[in-house]
Amino acid sequence: MAGTNFLERFRPLGAPGAATVGAQASDDLGSAAELAPIFAALAPAVAECETIVAAAHHEADAHLVHVRERAAAIRARVRADVGAEQARAAARVLKESTARDAATLEAAAAAAAETRRTGTLRVDALADAVLGHFLSDVLGEP
Repeated sequence: MAGTNFLERFRPLGAPGAATVGAQASDDLGSAAELAPIFAALAPAVAECETIVAAAHHEADAHLVHVRERAAAIRARVRADVGAEQARAAARVLKESTARDAATLEAAAAAAAETRRTGTLRVDALADAVLGHFLSDVLGEP
């Protein structure tokens, strides 16, 4: 069969001597027949590649499932941590505001006590002055 060697595909057109253009042999079966043995030889390698690709897809899918599970666990832990941190922050703010409120209440009580004390002193002084004026007006005492 012609075509076992690529160069045999071309036959010389003229007498031996100077190079001339050749034409494809008429008994050539075409490139499909010429490449069929090559593709047949590659078939096991192609099948092995397909097996490797399928295994890689399977492994990637399994890895993706594992990664998604880990991400879900991390999200759940973070949500729990956020809730706990919010509770700690609320307790801290409540403690600070309670201490601040107690200090404000203590300062207000001290200010009220001081106002009562000075008010009592001023009322006593004013009562003495009014009584002194009344006695001087009514009794004529100086």
